[in-house]
Order: sequence, then C-alpha cells, then structure tokens
Amino acid sequence: MTDLIEPDALLFNPFVPGFFEDPYPQYKMLRDNDPVQNHPLGFWFVSRFDDVSTLLKAGLSVEVANLAPGPFNQQIEYFGTEGNAGALNLSMLDRDPPDHTRLRSLVTKVFTRRAVAALEPRITALVDGALDEMAEKGGCDLVEELAFPLPFEVISEMLGMPPTDHARIRQLSGTLVRSLEIVADEEAARAIMDADIELASIARELIEWKRKNPGDDLLTALITAEHEGQVLNSDELVAQVVLLYVAGHETTVNLIANGVNALLRNPDQLALLRAKPELAANAVEEFLRYDSPVQQTRRITTEPYVLRDKEIPAGTFVLACLGSANRDERFFGPDAGELRVDRPDARAQVSFGAGPHHCLGAALARLEGQVAISRLVQRFPDLGFAGQLEWNGRINLRGPAKFPVTVHAT
Repeated sequence: MTDLIEPDALLFNPFVPGFFEDPYPQYKMLRDNDPVQNHPLGFWFVSRFDDVSTLLKAGLSVEVANLAPGPFNQQIEYFGTEGNAGALNLSMLDRDPPDHTRLRSLVTKVFTRRAVAALEPRITALVDGALDEMAEKGGCDLVEELAFPLPFEVISEMLGMPPTDHARIRQLSGTLVRSLEIVADEEAARAIMDADIELASIARELIEWKRKNPGDDLLTALITAEHEGQVLNSDELVAQVVLLYVAGHETTVNLIANGVNALLRNPDQLALLRAKPELAANAVEEFLRYDSPVQQTRRITTEPYVLRDKEIPAGTFVLACLGSANRDERFFGPDAGELRVDRPDARAQVSFGAGPHHCLGAALARLEGQVAISRLVQRFPDLGFAGQLEWNGRINLRGPAKFPVTVHAT
C-alpha cells in the first residue's frame, strides 16, 4: 500500500499535523506555488478554481480501468483484485457514459427540484422533532441529534427501507468512504474492503425484503427496472443502493455540521443570518463554499490533457480539490477565506462538482441544510459550543465526528 508522504512544504500532504482540523493553509500554498502538481505518489493535484472547474466539465473518465501503469495503481489494483467490486466499481459515481447515463437516468426523476421540494414538510417535521429533543436536554452532540439522523432518515424513506441498524450502517459507510482518499496502510485498506462486502450484503438483504414488500419508492422502481427492462443487473442494483444510502447522508452530515461550526466561529455572520432569515438559501451556498463537505473529486485522463502549460499524460489519476477551489482568491476575491452569508457569488462554488457527474442529490442536500441550520439558529439564541469539537479524520469527506453544543444560556 501507499507509504506516508515524506515532508515537503510544497507537496500536497494530508498526513501533516493539523491538516484534518484546517487543510486550507496547505491548499493556499499549493494554489500560490504549484496549482497543477505532479505528485511523486503518481497522481496530479489541481487546486485553483478555474482549473478545477474546467477539469470537471472536460468530459474526462472516472473509470479506474483507464489508469495507465504507475505507482498510484498499487492502491487501485489492490481494491480491484481483492475487494468486492459491487460497491466500489459499479455505481454511477464510478462509470462513464453510456453506463453512467443509463444508471443516472433511473434515479434522476426522484431528485428533481419539484420532487425534492415536495419533501420540505417532512424534512421540517424531522428537524423540529430533533430540536424539541435538544431543547429538552439543554444540549447535545449536534452530529448525533441532528446532522446525521436527518439525512439518514430522509434517504431511508425515499428508498423505502425497513428499520435497520443505523449505527452499524453509519460505521460501515464511514469506513467505505475512505476509499475516496489516499490509504496509508494495508490494515486500513482491508477495513474498507470488509465494509464494502458487509454493506453489499446488507443491500442484498434489503433488496430481497423489498421484492416481497414493494411500494411507491425508489428501491421498488430500481428493482422494477431490473426485472422488466433488464436495465440493471444484480450487482449494479446493489451498487446503486449502496451509493444512494451512503452518499444520501454522508455529505449532508458534513454540510450541516460544518455550517453550524462556521457560524459559531463567526458570530457576526450568525447574527446577520438571524436578523435576515431570508439569507438562509444563500447562506447554505456559502457554507458549501467556505468548508466543502466533499474536499476532492477525481478524474482520469484518457489522452494527454494540458492545464496551465503542463501536460498530464493519458491514463493519469487527477485529484480536483474542490475545497481549495472554493477558497481561491483569484475567483472569489481577497476575502475568499472569510465567511459571508450574504456573499453574492457564493452559488458559484463547486462543492457539488460539475459536468455529467454533478451531484444528483444537490437540491436535496441544499434543502436539508437550509431547513436544519436556519431553524436551529432561529430557535436557539443561546446556541454555542459545549466542549471540544472533534474532526472525523477524513481527508475527503471532512467534517466533525463529535460536536457538543448547548442550546441554553449558562
């Protein structure tokens, strides 16, 4: 597996102390000094807004089969030969057209703006129920009480899932998403593959349950497509279920928790949002920009690709750093490193990607984040930290693991 990166001030290195707490100084260093970096581990790292935006829209591949032989392939090949391909390689996230187009078309109608808007009463009810619990306790772990259960319950209801072991699925999905980043040792890689296998097994059990208990839900629609249209094979069906389950909550957990953390650390912006609740939608865009729930996404070149006078060879793994692009002063201005809930161009952020792989659940995540954060800060004028925030230790899906807050004055 990949060894830890040797210290070098000008290299992307997520293993240096303090990176998980605040990666943005390192991103700025890369933007200013080496914005298109040929990394010694065998991938390229792109960090400026214009370059990231261009890369995402360029129609490059996401399929690891297009990787040329090289040092970075060690990790990819390890997963591919030893792991279970169902959740890692067959989801729409990991496929190029025409497979990507076919898979995405099956679920697109469930995530249209109109379909998502119809969920607002249910989302509001779930948020208010969580806030009632918080008020009764006087404080809580924000992740445990609101940021995690809200999106998890919503995606579970959309899929039509029976009651499941939420804690176990959360643990497994948190492990699986580490496959989206550099893995430093074989033990971590084995844990990812074990989580992949177990989640796929859970998905198969849920699919079999749903075959016997069909309903007006997304999972029934996917199963029907498999049977009647022969659009999905069994492994593809499992892969889409795992993807929707995991992606349907992991990123929104970070959006809600990162957004509240940003407000508490910027009390002037918290006061502005309370004074002008009509800023709630724009504030969510600013939370997405200021501390992106997904820090990086990948593309793979299928032919030589030129960025900033550097030629990236065909078959190269390229990391587009969304978190860095969203803080680029060249695009967002000299205050790009500051939180401004009224920022006029906040929606230009690239946290949901761009091009054919633009996040399918973007409208749902926006709505969940807007309802949760706006109702939280309006209801609790004494909202504040109640202890030390702990980060989840992830390079890519970066967010708090524990976030103790108080909702009563002390």
